[in-house]
Formats: sequence, C-alpha cells, structure tokens
Amino acid sequence: MPDWRIVNLTETRWRRSPGLGTGTRPEDPDLWEQIGITVRLLEEGEMLAMYHAEDDQEDFLLLSGAATLVVEGEERQLRRWDFFHCPPGTAHSLIGGPCVVLAVGARGHEIRSGSGWGFYPVDAAALKHGVGVEEETDDPDVAYAWQRETETVPYGGWLD
Repeated sequence: MPDWRIVNLTETRWRRSPGLGTGTRPEDPDLWEQIGITVRLLEEGEMLAMYHAEDDQEDFLLLSGAATLVVEGEERQLRRWDFFHCPPGTAHSLIGGPCVVLAVGARGHEIRSGSGWGFYPVDAAALKHGVGVEEETDDPDVAYAWQRETETVPYGGWLD
C-alpha cells in the first residue's frame, strides 16, 4: 500500500452519536500516527466534545454554519471559515448552531512525555452550555457517562 492516499469523505463510514453529532474520521490508524482528523455535522446544541484540555494542540475550521466556542471559560461566536487554533493545555468545547466542522488534533504527547492525554476541568461556562463536568476527571468514561449508543449512518449530503 502506498504511503499516500486519497479519501472521499462521501464514501467513508459516518457515525451518529446523540448529543455529539454525525461525523467521519478519514484516517487509517496504521498510517496516521501523528494526527487525528474528524469532520462532524453538529445540529443546534450538539457538541464536538465535552469541555476538555489536551496535552497536544488541536485546530478547528468551521466549514459551514455557526457555532459557540467555550474556551478557557469564555464564550466566542464562530461563523463559516473561522479557524480556531488550540494550543496544548487550552480548555475548550465547540457547540453547534448548526455547523460542519473540520477538527485536526496532534497525537503522541502522552507517548513522548509519559503523561496522560489531558483532562476535563470544571468550568461554569461549559456547564451553562451542557458540555462540562461537575467534577474534574481525566477519565473519558466518566465525562461521557451520559452518552448513548453510536450508530453507523449513510452519508447524508452534509458537505454539499
């Protein structure tokens, strides 16, 4: 298999997670060790992720629609083509308004440093939007205890 590849997102597996939108990850874990990529459709009020801070940088590009960003306890409104760079250790969450967002995150900090991936801090603005935890944790199972079953869905023309 060549080291390069072309992936058409309309042909990838899309998954629907209630409260977390509908998205795809066009990555191959055997080849893409340094970054993670997600394209996600967020309906009004759905979140990209619980309010968290990671040990590696992340970047977000709003491809369509509008969203609310909660970052370091502040609320910011995002619109199409807004780009948010999130340095390591920056607490954040993105809430759909609705929107389509491209999320790119570095990987490997926990391997290089021996630390964990990050954590879910308590934050009043995040709690106000329903994307925060009431007690700080570094355990995703605790932060997402409310999450229901994820289902595979056919591509629905969200990128057109």
